Amino acid sequence: MIRIENVSFARGGTEILRDVSLELPSGGVTAIVGPNGAGKSTLLSLIGRLQPLQAGRITVGGHAVDSTPGAELAKVLAILRQDNGVASRLRVRELVAFGRFPHSRGRLSNEDRAHVAASLAAFGLDAFAERFVETLSGGQRQRALIAMAFCQDTPCLLLDEPLNNLDMFHARDLMRRLRAAADERGRTVVAVLHDINHAAAYADRIVAMKDGRVVADGPPAELMTPETLERVFGHRIRVTTIDGRPVALHHL
Repeated sequence: MIRIENVSFARGGTEILRDVSLELPSGGVTAIVGPNGAGKSTLLSLIGRLQPLQAGRITVGGHAVDSTPGAELAKVLAILRQDNGVASRLRVRELVAFGRFPHSRGRLSNEDRAHVAASLAAFGLDAFAERFVETLSGGQRQRALIAMAFCQDTPCLLLDEPLNNLDMFHARDLMRRLRAAADERGRTVVAVLHDINHAAAYADRIVAMKDGRVVADGPPAELMTPETLERVFGHRIRVTTIDGRPVALHHL
């Protein structure tokens, strides 16, 4: 379980998060959505200890993120940021293997290599395994980075805008793979998403943020209404149903 209690955060005198409290149960997919500047990525970075807590408390699986030793926390959660700098002369297999560092400390065992192979296969990267990262397209590189986080084999996986640089086919494919990771492997997946329809199609729960606060929280069927979407995004959005699922017609 991820427990967020009364978390606030400011940068340069600007308040970014305001008294955020949430409980995310173990397992399943949670999508965090909202307009630009809502505080989504900041909240994810605080859960993943990429930034220090200023106020409040966050625990992941009972581990306080601000006080748990890094080596221990790295076996509980993995996080993929939006801005990942990667050494260009790494091969894809080597990049994915970095996900095993909390377990192997750089000395890969046969079990580690099996995890690497499984992660490459899970994200359709077998054909690219020996290529240098710099030769990949933006979408292929994004999939390799997600495979690296997945390879860490943590109960909790945090992804900040994982659909960046992915075309329609690969965006759908990735969301299906994340859904399978939650259903078949019991992973807890928390993803910041811009596309409300991907959130509605694949998440068990949507947390909608605006101006540093949580303004709506619940299953997609409850949040995907014109009234709630207007409250979150600031304009009226038509919602229809296709095959029993709500779809926002935000492009109309």
